[in-house]
Amino acid sequence: MSNSSTDTGLRKGRLGVVGIVFFVVAAAAPLLGMTGAVPVAMLLGNQAGTPGTYLAVGLVLLVFSVGYAAMSSKVTNTGAFFAYVGKGLGKHAGVASAFASLVGYITIQLAIYGFIGGVLSGQMNASLGINLPWYAWAIIAWVLVTALSLLSVDVGAKVLGVLMIAELLTLVITSSAVLMNHGANMNLANSFSPTAIFAGGFGGGAGIAIAFAFASFIGFEATAIYGEESKDPKRVVPRATYWAVSIITVLFAFTAFAMATAMGGNNDGVAGYVVKASTVGTTVLGNPAGVIFGIADDNLGGTWMSTIMGWLVISSCFAGILAFQNAISRYFFALGRGGVLPKSLSKTNKAGAPVNGVILTSIFAIVVIVIFAVAKLDGIANLFTWMSAVTAVAIMFVEILVSVAVVVYLGKDKAVSIWKSTIAPVVAAVALAVGTYMLMSRFNLLGSLAPANVDPTTPEGAWQLTGFGWFLVLLPFIAAAVGLVVSLVNNKNEKSALLEDILS
Repeated sequence: MSNSSTDTGLRKGRLGVVGIVFFVVAAAAPLLGMTGAVPVAMLLGNQAGTPGTYLAVGLVLLVFSVGYAAMSSKVTNTGAFFAYVGKGLGKHAGVASAFASLVGYITIQLAIYGFIGGVLSGQMNASLGINLPWYAWAIIAWVLVTALSLLSVDVGAKVLGVLMIAELLTLVITSSAVLMNHGANMNLANSFSPTAIFAGGFGGGAGIAIAFAFASFIGFEATAIYGEESKDPKRVVPRATYWAVSIITVLFAFTAFAMATAMGGNNDGVAGYVVKASTVGTTVLGNPAGVIFGIADDNLGGTWMSTIMGWLVISSCFAGILAFQNAISRYFFALGRGGVLPKSLSKTNKAGAPVNGVILTSIFAIVVIVIFAVAKLDGIANLFTWMSAVTAVAIMFVEILVSVAVVVYLGKDKAVSIWKSTIAPVVAAVALAVGTYMLMSRFNLLGSLAPANVDPTTPEGAWQLTGFGWFLVLLPFIAAAVGLVVSLVNNKNEKSALLEDILS
């Protein structure tokens, strides 16, 4: 704490479009998505139609980005979501959305801590004979992330940039090799036609694939969080948003299409390959990463690429944790500066980082990791699956609020086109509402929280949750309610003036 200052402003002018895109694409952890989410979406969802699902979801989020980017040119605040909602729907709604957003970002970081701990535990034991439990590796990652996030954000951007470029190259090289080797199997209709995308219906395969696709994009919306630290927020943030969503969309759709092509380009081939490549013992999808690893081995001669991917999955997780550490700490910073949380959270250190926000974020993480370790819960089967499911619901709920706020706020500005102020955000709100319904109805599958004797992959299994499952799926809404109460209480004292200044 000796290096901290009483400044309540982040250092400006340090991030351009490329730096912000690095943070955001890293947060989406594309290699993690390809090794984890995509194989599951293929087998339990719409098989060969999964690439089209990712493309469709990406287009929905691009439409959302129209209003979101337009709002960023009017409002520059590290709270982003909460500031936008507050501008359009009032400060009480803004604070409620901020609490829901915090739940989303904190849980996704916790999820990745669980995943990196589990992966490192298995990989280090198999490769180097180092046998440590998942939580030991998670704590090592925690130490490194906390240290880096206390440094200048430029350092974080450089670290994320190197990791992300390596990660993207492995996916592009593998996908290109597949399409060159299996050109005869390419079938655009089987992957991108409406029939393929909606195969199985919203209550079945299509709904499952849509749920996993939306969950895979979490993190793209963080572009506006770095507005105060960008060189020209009114220009940089909109560009970074469009670039980030476009890169993630193309990467997921292209790689998923290459994977489907390698499996034969049809539903039967995809389902058969995923079952064979992911099964551990008698457990189907026991190792979903085996799908893309096997494809890489088959198409690039030997195991060199899958070995590289195996280590880059770890770096992808680390990059994601660091990106969310920065996002969470800046949310705490904004809420502290606005008087909603203690003012001490608005302090920055000499490097320009929101030091107390970083420390609080790290405290949350280490406490949960220790609780799961003491309870002898698994890093992947429990921490990763439970927390990532909560994240998806939280962020999409807030995105709906943002879309409505954009309509209310920009609808009054005659200088903004009706496409940006009304049409795009309304379309986005409707599409996101449908996506949120899909996520919540399939929450039991995302978080493995279905009651005994209930098959969550069937239409009848939708909305069937354990008591703990209902608590988790409702947690973002509970957080929003708490935020609303906090805002109403603060409205009766001098703290409300600070929040009014932030949102005015």
